[in-house]
Amino acid sequence: MRLKRMHIRYYPPGIFLDYEKGGQLRTKCIDLLNLTPETDVEELVLEIRAAEPLITSSCVEQVKLLICKLQEKVSQKDERKFYLFRALQAHILPLTNVAFNKSGSCFITGSYDRTCKIWDTASGEELHTLEGHRNVVYAIAFNNPYGDKVATGSFDKTCKLWSAETGKCFYTFRGHTAEIVCLAFNPQSTLVATGSMDTTAKLWDVESGEEVSTLAGHFAEIISLCFNTTGDRLVTGSFDHTAILWDVPSGRKVHVLSGHRGEISCVQFNWDCSLIATASLDKSCKVWDAEGGQCLATLLGHNDEVLDVCFNYTGQLIATASADGTSRVFSTDTFQCLCQLEGHKGEISKVCFNAQGSRVLTASVDKTSRVWCVKTGACLQVLEGHSDEIFSCAFNYEGDTIITGNYIHLRNTHEFIR
Repeated sequence: MRLKRMHIRYYPPGIFLDYEKGGQLRTKCIDLLNLTPETDVEELVLEIRAAEPLITSSCVEQVKLLICKLQEKVSQKDERKFYLFRALQAHILPLTNVAFNKSGSCFITGSYDRTCKIWDTASGEELHTLEGHRNVVYAIAFNNPYGDKVATGSFDKTCKLWSAETGKCFYTFRGHTAEIVCLAFNPQSTLVATGSMDTTAKLWDVESGEEVSTLAGHFAEIISLCFNTTGDRLVTGSFDHTAILWDVPSGRKVHVLSGHRGEISCVQFNWDCSLIATASLDKSCKVWDAEGGQCLATLLGHNDEVLDVCFNYTGQLIATASADGTSRVFSTDTFQCLCQLEGHKGEISKVCFNAQGSRVLTASVDKTSRVWCVKTGACLQVLEGHSDEIFSCAFNYEGDTIITGNYIHLRNTHEFIR
């Protein structure tokens, strides 16, 4: 093996190694999920050298420089404020979902009007209308980090694959016998997974448009699904009160994660693929060992249904959103609640971290979205302007733009950055 090039990933912190093996160029990543401004660089480099044969004495200084650059990024203070940048009446009927591409340069909206639209974030210009579904477009996703394809899942029981650049439909995936309500690309952008009210999930080949496998094992609707970072595992969450972990290459059931006493509302992997979080209408969230399938902790404290859950990029924190109008942040080391995010006057349907992990964003039926400080739990900003409940929200990768949906409002921080 011969190292060709090194470059960094800011969120989560990591160093990519491009190397040549057997005449082929390959890439691997050294994850630095625990990196802080206080990390001893010399000691960390010694650990990296001991574990990674590609890092030789000749490139130690470059590794140190890259780590220092990552530390600078990690230590940057986030004091930005958001202002209303643009309000768009995106569709003639209500929206169902919103999503950014990785860079945040474009976003997509799904709607009850049976279409998905692609928008330019900076100008608010509609780039493409993706038409062809015969019922509600409910689930939408970019194939991040690439961002050149969009998948749409519909109540018409089909999923469509589109070019994000031209709006052309590549394939229509047919096979489900009921509404498609969730979907995801694998990180390699070679597969699309769809979850349906017919109790099954299906895997589809992005290149050929063919069905790869049907994942059958649930006894009620599949409401959420998620690939792990390496793309070899998929977790599905169902109204049958269970989540199932699947082996992607074989389509084999690996573990049934049972223990909830209510319907699953959301499932998520952490970055290093070691943990799975499940949110449930039984008012709890559970954390599972992804390798062995054991329940490691039950996160309690909410007094109503838990509607959403997410990890921060490094996998050290979990945020939950509940119908009780609060959100909570938990540690994945101790599983203790670090802070409660209180202030909304209605249920919170969506929660997410910014890429830096310093802020939490929530969307509520009280017609507002809020930005919170992860360390203190303080509400830093109330984003107002919607005339109806907000069902979805997202940060872009840099954390300087937020999208919230019923009618789309874009908020941008560029004027507030000093």
